[in-house]
Amino acid sequence: MDPPSSESDTPMTRLWRGAVFSLVGTLAPRDAAAAPTEPNSLANPLVETVACENCHLFVNAVVQVADPPYSPFRTAQGTMMANSARDPVFWAGVAVADADAPGQTELCIRCHAPRAFLDGHGDVTSIDELTDEERSGVECEVCHRAMEDLDTPAGNAQYQIDDVVVGTNVPRRGPFDFTDGVDPPPHSWIHDPYTGSSRLCGTCHDVSTPAERVDDAGVGLGVAFNEQRTYSEWLGSAFAEAGAGFRSCQDCHMPAVEDMPACTEHVNLQSHPTGGRRHDLVGANRFMIGILKAEYGSAGSNRVADVFYDVTEARYDEFLATSATLEVATPTEVDLTEGLESITVRVTNNTGHKLPTGYSEGRVMWIEVLAEYAGQRIYSSGAWDQAAGFETDAQLHTYEAIGDDWSDGTQFHLLRNNHWVIDSRIPPLGLRPNIETDPVGDRYTLQPDETWPNFDETSYTFAAAPNVADVTPDDPDEDRLVVTVRLRYLINTPEYISFLAGAGGDAGQHVAELFEVAGGAVPETLAEHVVEIPIVGFGAVAGTDSGSSGASSGSSGVDDTGSASGTDSGAPSGSSTTVTATGEGTTALDTSGSAGAETEGGGGCGCRTRGSSVVPLVFLPLLLRRRRRD
Repeated sequence: MDPPSSESDTPMTRLWRGAVFSLVGTLAPRDAAAAPTEPNSLANPLVETVACENCHLFVNAVVQVADPPYSPFRTAQGTMMANSARDPVFWAGVAVADADAPGQTELCIRCHAPRAFLDGHGDVTSIDELTDEERSGVECEVCHRAMEDLDTPAGNAQYQIDDVVVGTNVPRRGPFDFTDGVDPPPHSWIHDPYTGSSRLCGTCHDVSTPAERVDDAGVGLGVAFNEQRTYSEWLGSAFAEAGAGFRSCQDCHMPAVEDMPACTEHVNLQSHPTGGRRHDLVGANRFMIGILKAEYGSAGSNRVADVFYDVTEARYDEFLATSATLEVATPTEVDLTEGLESITVRVTNNTGHKLPTGYSEGRVMWIEVLAEYAGQRIYSSGAWDQAAGFETDAQLHTYEAIGDDWSDGTQFHLLRNNHWVIDSRIPPLGLRPNIETDPVGDRYTLQPDETWPNFDETSYTFAAAPNVADVTPDDPDEDRLVVTVRLRYLINTPEYISFLAGAGGDAGQHVAELFEVAGGAVPETLAEHVVEIPIVGFGAVAGTDSGSSGASSGSSGVDDTGSASGTDSGAPSGSSTTVTATGEGTTALDTSGSAGAETEGGGGCGCRTRGSSVVPLVFLPLLLRRRRRD
């Protein structure tokens, strides 16, 4: 029996709870019978998420009222986890997969719509076939009734759901220990470390398809096609090693909150010494949060409160700024009659998995380089235009994983994929060699300690721009080339959405319409910095026609695919000044890696944030907010 559907907390309510529910106490987690839960096998179905709202939608305690919201319900309901069964791109992908392999999409449903699978509806291929309750995605009880099953490898949504009643209901599992003398929760509970483990996340974040993976010659490798290996990437990295550097999935995606209360009963009374975590659960798919809000918020079907999407969206800027570090080395001056040589960019992956990770189709990260003088673009590589996409120039440097059907090269058909064309995504720190997680291609080389580098370095060279005129001939201090370098990530490329529109049936058409109304997916900026390089030579005089010579087709240190080796463990080379951009500010370095001295005028370079005056050798990165819809 569930508590009354009410947010009120009266003495009568508390008395009712105490009469109906019992407290388990401190119990060790029960041993799991090694078998994932099968459809229609739960004697005690999942309690609907709305029931959790009664006690877990509390506002912050008075002493923390100014802090970001941290109640589990408030922070979770606007996430992609809670909306995994509403994601329109997912359903378009399911339609493609079902056309390619009819009857083989149950795994998709296991992950994205657990309630539907457990209710015996694992064969659905359209959101219209789900009940309202089944559209709740990864619900509270999917995680808080999950039991560790060491006999079943993590992955492919092989979850085991606790179904044993203790007292009057099935206990909820989690990190809290209700032995502090404050009123017990209105349900049984078990203190279970598994709930806070990375292995729990690995249940759905390692995925294999039925196809055998083949190498570049089409020879079988004896393993299933590794569609995604986010958990295995973490498990093979330095982040999974015990010690000061250990970081679980939850440490990044569910930030710890000191003295966090567990439920309404404990707000302003007593917090649990075990603390708690915000259920932020954000990644890099901010754009889809806006799409979901338009469809299911107050402007759409009004099934999900706008505030939940707003709370989730607010977490993105802070989170994305932690994902990567940019180090950029540039010349101390530039003569536009000779060109701009050796802009060297190093990207370091700060995450515990590949950057980017997860499902790869239609997703790409890249480096954008823009050089401007007096508001005129002189050089560019990977320039983004919301209407046209990114510039596919000869020096474009991307990070992506592209799978295909080796027999004919067909791409974007997940269940036909059996071969990785390339996987140039940046490995996490300390990733050890493993066929399941190795990069594919020749971009990365193992380091002396037999781990993959968690960084990548590439250089850019641009040809002479002889037609650019000095617009301030009487003031040489204004002659500066403003170079902006960004690390950008796009969750759904226009090519992928166009493919879904043609191959995904009604669901694909729906996605295309949603994206058209929204103006297309907007890329995230993971890191950015701006550096100003003094210009010491122009090819034209004031008053003459001037124009950009465009980006050079040549490159320095870059092969003809735009890739560069990232095996050097030192600072970027070939330039006089290096600037490091992180989420916590930047510091200029000389080529030896030591702190550099400030330089002014024509003798050095300066960095600045957008819209500010020049601040020599200091950069505070700015993240671009996505364009909001009215």
